[in-house]
Amino acid sequence: MPLDAKADTVVSALRNTPEFTHGLVRDLRVRWALEEIGRPYRTELFESMTPRPAAYRQWQPFGQVPAFNDGRVRLFETGAILLHLGEEDERLLPCEPQARGDAVSWLFAALNSVEPYIMQLMWADVFKSGESWSSEASPAMREMVRRRLDQLTEALRGEEWFAGDFSVADIAMVTVLRELDYTGLFADYPKIAAYKARGEVRPAFRRALADQIADLGEPIKLGEPA
Repeated sequence: MPLDAKADTVVSALRNTPEFTHGLVRDLRVRWALEEIGRPYRTELFESMTPRPAAYRQWQPFGQVPAFNDGRVRLFETGAILLHLGEEDERLLPCEPQARGDAVSWLFAALNSVEPYIMQLMWADVFKSGESWSSEASPAMREMVRRRLDQLTEALRGEEWFAGDFSVADIAMVTVLRELDYTGLFADYPKIAAYKARGEVRPAFRRALADQIADLGEPIKLGEPA
């Protein structure tokens, strides 16, 4: 198992988060990549509802997770970490130029062209659901997400993964799409639902998810102290 308290590689993560975040906190993406290549790592945990210490903000200036330190390189931002890991191991990012270009393109597409629309919808439906504007904004945001799912269906073209063999692009895309589980939208997008399920049944994903949930601890309610 890559999770090893004595490992040199460190991934920052959270504990004591609201229940709806379990399985969605972004350190899952880095854990999954490390599991795929069998690379040991340990976690540095921070309380979700308290400010990060100043020393951590020198590592991750926004105080978010994950951040990554392998003893040689310190990184923040999920896409940068996944790209770094892919550059070190061909199982995550192919060497052939066009295949590599495709995988890098889809990695950034997941984070820049798909996730922002999903996060807008979640902001209205989940984070601000009690506010008057959210019920009015949600349908338009949902339609924008549907448009992206239509485009993803067309781009996938019945292939198993988005850029040839499984890669960091799929780690990013599958975990981004999981943010839509609460919506019921996948019933209208069977090809995308099947794609997401292929990622979720990979043993490396299942190990990463189990370890993340164990680190997160008992769910808290929003507004409760961590």
